[in-house]
Amino acid sequence: MEYSTAAATSQPQPKKRLALPARKYLWGILFLLPAFFVFITFLWVPIVKGFVYSFYHIDFVKGNTFVGFDNFKSVFNDADVLIAIKNTLYYIFLALIMGFWVPIAFAIAISELRRFQGLARIAAYLPNVVPVVVLYGLWRWIYDPVGPINGVVNSLGGESILFMTDTRWSMVSIVFMETWQQFGAAMLIYLAAVLSVPRDWYEAAEIDGAGVWRRIWHITLPSIRNLIVLQLILQLIATSQGYQSQMAMLDGGPNKATLTYSLHIVKSAFNQLNYGTASAMGVLMFIVLGGLAVLQFTMQRRKEN
Repeated sequence: MEYSTAAATSQPQPKKRLALPARKYLWGILFLLPAFFVFITFLWVPIVKGFVYSFYHIDFVKGNTFVGFDNFKSVFNDADVLIAIKNTLYYIFLALIMGFWVPIAFAIAISELRRFQGLARIAAYLPNVVPVVVLYGLWRWIYDPVGPINGVVNSLGGESILFMTDTRWSMVSIVFMETWQQFGAAMLIYLAAVLSVPRDWYEAAEIDGAGVWRRIWHITLPSIRNLIVLQLILQLIATSQGYQSQMAMLDGGPNKATLTYSLHIVKSAFNQLNYGTASAMGVLMFIVLGGLAVLQFTMQRRKEN
């Protein structure tokens, strides 16, 4: 009896397996590690360095010099910063009144189609796949004084519109081009939300005698209201960072009419080599956009509760 007990206790015990929760999430964590590495290396490390550089005069030859808040003072004393802020606000305003409602309208219109709905989706999304190099070249030709738009205007007896050189039309032209190219992606998101609305609601409204406009106003729009608010905040954040089209098409001109805040940061850093001042402008922008993100998150939480 004693022998059997000792033998039983001397036998090697099986290795304890990992706890179930650890084994359950181990492979998921391993697959996420590369994404975490890329996220931290290419997003948060530059953000932290931007905060640090905003307090330094950056010189890659002689070395960096701590200057405190001098970079922020330079930002507030820069006359071009005020111009860039005004242009950015004007750009955001134009994007809202010219482009924000377009994907909503197209999504609702396509959802009402009984035939060729798939073809309409493809046609609306096609501009989104045009490479930006081709896009800018195409629209510079369209906006040219002898381009197709001015050709129609001249045939009707009007004078050519200087889209690229007239300060009244330059920003409008850029927003119109971006609306044409980008509305397709947002339209698909809105279309998915519209198609998820229960069809019974529409059938009940039709039985009660509601027309198309009343169904849209009382059923469709209230059902996608949360998505509209979310897309609105995301568009505000995206347009406040806009600079690519302004730089590629007009380089901030004519007469700084398309010089946005982000484009001014790029010019300060890479044209004027004022990396510290550019970092300070980036920090101020980060604070403002972070506030918008917190506002969006708070509104979303309130709606969920």
